[in-house]
Amino acid sequence: MTRLSTKTVAIIVAHPDDETLWVGGIILSHPSWKWYIVCLCRGNDIERAPGFYNALKILKSEGIMGFLDDGPEQKPLDEKEVERAILNLLPPKHFDLIISHNPSGEYTRHIRHEEVSKAVIKLWHAGKISANELWTFAYEDGNKEYYPRPVENDTIYRTLTKRIWLRKYSIITETYGFEKSSFEAETTPRAEAFWQFTDPYNAKKWLNNGGVLT
Repeated sequence: MTRLSTKTVAIIVAHPDDETLWVGGIILSHPSWKWYIVCLCRGNDIERAPGFYNALKILKSEGIMGFLDDGPEQKPLDEKEVERAILNLLPPKHFDLIISHNPSGEYTRHIRHEEVSKAVIKLWHAGKISANELWTFAYEDGNKEYYPRPVENDTIYRTLTKRIWLRKYSIITETYGFEKSSFEAETTPRAEAFWQFTDPYNAKKWLNNGGVLT
């Protein structure tokens, strides 16, 4: 493992704003880490794409967007198509850490989040992406009963300082331009949570077990 001051991290998400909503506090809290953010959808969105690249500047991160289908009907994508998109966008190098979605998503229900998570876990398990460890977002919404909340009994749970949370919130409301009454603004977590894996075989077993640790 490299020293924390030079840690290299890849974040792989479905949509522009996912990087800020679910892990923005961690990014803002570690400006010396080398961040690379892959966003698989909305690369041709005339509003969201500029917001993503402006967010990268604030987050002091490099990154790229792809063009996976993200239409309102949310038709399932072929598993291999998602994997190819990740491999085409992610630099072919070793990372200290990869962070991505949870196989069950962060709320009920977004199929792209689920597809991206499953693809990342399978690629890591197959050795097609290289990293010392994997974190997956750990949030739930009680089957739509409330806005997504961080899961408290996961492996990593970090409460954000007010300063960091306000910076994160400003990216959502000012950089991306979401109204303060929007789902995104109302959701913006004040704590961030992750399931942590250091062995790709355990991550694959967890995936096959429906996201339940045994």
